[in-house]
Amino acid sequence: MSRKIAFKTLGCRLNQFETDALASEFHNAGYQIVDFEGKADVYVVNTCTVTKQSDKKSRNIINHAARKPGEGLVVVTGCMVNSQKDALENRDSSTYFVENDRKTSIFPMVEAHYKGEILHPNSLDPDVFDYKPADTTFHTRSLIKIQDGCDNFCTFCIVPFVRGRAVSRPFEKIRENILQVLEFGFKEIVLTGVNIGRYDHEGMNFELLVEKILEIPGDFRVRISSIEPDGYGDRFIELFNNPKLLPHLHICLQSGSDPVLLRMRRMYSLSEFRAIVDKVRSSHPDFNLTTDIIVGFPGETENDFKATCDIVKDIGFSHIHTFKYSKRKGTRAERMPGQIQENLKNERSEIIRLIGEKNKRKYRNSLIGQTQTVLVEKVLDGKARGYGEYYVPIVFPVSSASKNDTITVRVTGISDGDDPDLIGEMLP
Repeated sequence: MSRKIAFKTLGCRLNQFETDALASEFHNAGYQIVDFEGKADVYVVNTCTVTKQSDKKSRNIINHAARKPGEGLVVVTGCMVNSQKDALENRDSSTYFVENDRKTSIFPMVEAHYKGEILHPNSLDPDVFDYKPADTTFHTRSLIKIQDGCDNFCTFCIVPFVRGRAVSRPFEKIRENILQVLEFGFKEIVLTGVNIGRYDHEGMNFELLVEKILEIPGDFRVRISSIEPDGYGDRFIELFNNPKLLPHLHICLQSGSDPVLLRMRRMYSLSEFRAIVDKVRSSHPDFNLTTDIIVGFPGETENDFKATCDIVKDIGFSHIHTFKYSKRKGTRAERMPGQIQENLKNERSEIIRLIGEKNKRKYRNSLIGQTQTVLVEKVLDGKARGYGEYYVPIVFPVSSASKNDTITVRVTGISDGDDPDLIGEMLP
């Protein structure tokens, strides 16, 4: 009987990519992938540590896995292991802790465990790109890792400490990965990494990389994962004229105040951010822009926060990931004066959330009447749900459709609620 393995992933798209690759490797070796809430022989928890809330969620899931009945092996990996390994290792022997650069060693380590051997992850050479192309994933689209690590060292961010310095994957390896997942049947790929706009390998920058990817033959579309507003120029924006490159960017603003951006050690000013938005919207008026906002950064005044509210309204981000500033040990912001009270962070977070909901509905209403090609993610009770080019969910009735189908749909309306779906109808 094959062993059962369950995965739980927290945090970013990069973690999702790495979990997909691990799950595919175990699946191809004969393991049965099961729901994390069920019974398994192996539980893999891929953690996040970007905020205190992320730490809490990660700990709760680790504890939940450790308390499951039986002799299940628990493997904990991800950024929380890199930042808190000593504290986490004070556990029983059924738990392994694997740092990010050793994550590809999880499969041979588990195999060795069941053979009665001990294979320490540190005994294998680290390689943050040594993941096999995933044919069995938890997603309809295929995540493609192009870069890892970051050299920016924003004052609030722990990522450079847990992911390491920036490193880029060779284009030929990326190309091989893409060709392989296209052969598996994927129709959409998502370029992901820690700071993908700073991709740089042997003279090839991010703009040239994307251009080369778009030249790969095949009927597929390309989506860009979360990106910083620096490291690329006008040529990148021009690439959105290629129908393969989908018109959506999640560009991390973080604050609408130049003094706060300076204290955060962000690599751009507000005017530079606006210039990117204006260039995108001048050639693609319906372009979907989403963002991250941190509220309650040390020293953030009422005027600073008002400036943030003003710009997110003005730009009209259709979705806003709002984070309350969270102290991360070892970062410069941890030692900054003017730490904001938690109740004020909560108030500001709620204000941004409400602005985001209003922006979302306004943007989605603007798409009514358009025709979009939807990549189906699921079909249930005669209705299909998936995402069109603008990365907005669309629900429409179908007589016959399957996951991973691409279907031409006219948007006819919008549903109720804070997170509305677009409603559509199939076209011949």
